[in-house]
Amino acid sequence: MADPPQILVIDDDAELCELLAELLGQEGYVVESARDAITGLARAQDKAFTLVVLDVMLPGLNGFEVLTRLRQSSRVPVLMLTARGEDVDRIVGLEMGADDYLPKPFNPRELVARVRALHRRAAPPGAVGAAAPGPAEVLTVDDLEVAPAARRVRVRGEEIKLTTAEYDLLEVLVRQAGTVVSREELAKRVLGRRLAAYDRGIDMHVSNLRRKLGPGPGGGERIKTVRNAGYILARERA
Repeated sequence: MADPPQILVIDDDAELCELLAELLGQEGYVVESARDAITGLARAQDKAFTLVVLDVMLPGLNGFEVLTRLRQSSRVPVLMLTARGEDVDRIVGLEMGADDYLPKPFNPRELVARVRALHRRAAPPGAVGAAAPGPAEVLTVDDLEVAPAARRVRVRGEEIKLTTAEYDLLEVLVRQAGTVVSREELAKRVLGRRLAAYDRGIDMHVSNLRRKLGPGPGGGERIKTVRNAGYILARERA
């Protein structure tokens, strides 16, 4: 029997940590909590967690600093908790490599739903509920290669490190290369939820992908914005 998925909650709100441990425990997750940034970062670096729930406002280091240090060695999915109305926190968190965010105060059931969605998308091939691509499948668009079984991305032969959400978004665009994919469809397939009003999550993940992948072989933009429609992964070669 496989070990149960492990969740790390880094938040100084003891009551919230206890509530999330109870709710996520009912879903089959084992939850650990850390009430300060230094302790939380050390645990996240020392143990292979399935997912990390990270609050922006923490004693000592803030959540952004924790995320920056964590991303130097780990691609574990991260769900950030931000202050309601602080759009800049959400944008900065996504730019730094968070996979999704949830503004406080929130319905704890919504957080559980977000965790389930992220876990499902990040599950390795062959795991329960995960897609099972052929082991030899490689998707190629110009000098970009995506290997779904290994969740590996290469540009001109060089491996590119992506977060869970960034990889999922890229795979959707690669599979539909040359076709416009709406922001609403991307939110549903990548984040596992409907696109909320003023939600810039998908836009920030696209921005991160553009930066990490660089220009296409002809110097043009790989992922193009189609106004009022969505995004398209352009093909430069027939």
